[in-house]
Amino acid sequence: MFDDTIAAISTAVSASGIGIIRISGSQAMEIADKVYRSRRRDKKLADVPSHTIHYGHIYDGEEIVDEVLVMVMRAPRTFTGEDTIEIDCHGGIYAMKKVLDTVLEQGARIAEPGEFTKRAFFNGRLDLSQAEAVMDVIQSKNRFALKNSIQQLKGSVKDKIEKIRKALLGEMARIESALDDPEHMSLDGYKDHLREVVAEQRRQIRQLLSTVEGGKVIQEGVRTVILGKPNAGKSSLLNVLVGEDRAIVTEVAGTTRDVLEEYIHLGGAALKIVDTAGIRETSDLVESIGVEKAMEQAGQADLILYVVDASIPLDENDQRIIELIQDREAVVLLNKSDLPPVVEKERLEALTGKTVIPVSARERSGLESLGSYVESMFYKGKLDLPEDVYITSLRHKKMLEEAQEGLRQVEDSIAADMPEDFYTIDLMYAYESLGYILGESVDEDVINEVFANFCVGK
Repeated sequence: MFDDTIAAISTAVSASGIGIIRISGSQAMEIADKVYRSRRRDKKLADVPSHTIHYGHIYDGEEIVDEVLVMVMRAPRTFTGEDTIEIDCHGGIYAMKKVLDTVLEQGARIAEPGEFTKRAFFNGRLDLSQAEAVMDVIQSKNRFALKNSIQQLKGSVKDKIEKIRKALLGEMARIESALDDPEHMSLDGYKDHLREVVAEQRRQIRQLLSTVEGGKVIQEGVRTVILGKPNAGKSSLLNVLVGEDRAIVTEVAGTTRDVLEEYIHLGGAALKIVDTAGIRETSDLVESIGVEKAMEQAGQADLILYVVDASIPLDENDQRIIELIQDREAVVLLNKSDLPPVVEKERLEALTGKTVIPVSARERSGLESLGSYVESMFYKGKLDLPEDVYITSLRHKKMLEEAQEGLRQVEDSIAADMPEDFYTIDLMYAYESLGYILGESVDEDVINEVFANFCVGK
């Protein structure tokens, strides 16, 4: 399918121990032989067995570029389904680029973003859902995302979709056969049978769609908003969680005017964490806008961390926040627990109805308990990996919803006692919608959009 041969650096372009230059295509062996020499000058990579590793040097003319190990892999048992060479060289930025430039000079061209995986897709090594999982593995931000991405790469989504499509295809074939040969195939009583089949496939699709929210948590982390009065220690807490001074911390109340976002790991939980302006009544126009933004962010949050200063009494501003979190997933952090307490943990639990965890941003204490609690809320309690399939792609969600609508139309046609040939139209619509998830009949723009998000070396 592809006539040219591509090459790219497949590891991070940074100072490191090892760098990998990947070459894929019909001329991979020939190009590699032009730049590689072993101690035995007569040894050619084109002649060696597949899936073997060879020691030698990369040459640019008569100049040694680097000492390398070369892995030889012949089609079709490769990631791309094409002849593939991987050159393991030293990981210095200049060394990797020099090896790549030498390869390009011998006839390879630089790979486009995601082109290795795109070739794997077009050569039938992966379906589109598995190809997308490759990038998800690379971008995994927590162990749950990694497990789910690996399951999808192994075919978890593909298997579920193919099972539903097989059931729909069987019914379409039965209808078409009966319509073509009514003397030998009867559709008497068939509507009741089809109604049951469609209902079951809709149930399977609903089950997949029900995982979208969990999939969002897996893929993006728990969207977490820090709320509290000014000077409760919100920004100090954010800095401790992030591990650097991202938020300005002063003794002046109302310092935080805007929204700050950071992605952090806390124990086994991944949080997309947002620091906001302190909640209080204020005549300062800029600060009041910050308070409004804080309230908006709280409305969009998966989790609210309500930070309370244990050393000062609660007031009407605290009451405002307590009312806000009543019907939300929230944890109360009793901050400055290293100071003499004015607010008691038990009283705060009674007022809020939420779990209260004593912490100290100054002494960095209590954060392990917070991490364990958040993990139990959003991961252990709600997600059951790795057995379950979680939908993390908005593209997959859209196609599932379209398939669900097609099957609903079939049910409506059955209820209206429409002729059987009407059923095949909507069954085919559902069948094709599910096929788009796997990459069947997908137009070039969709494919290009999927692979445009990949890095060059993958």
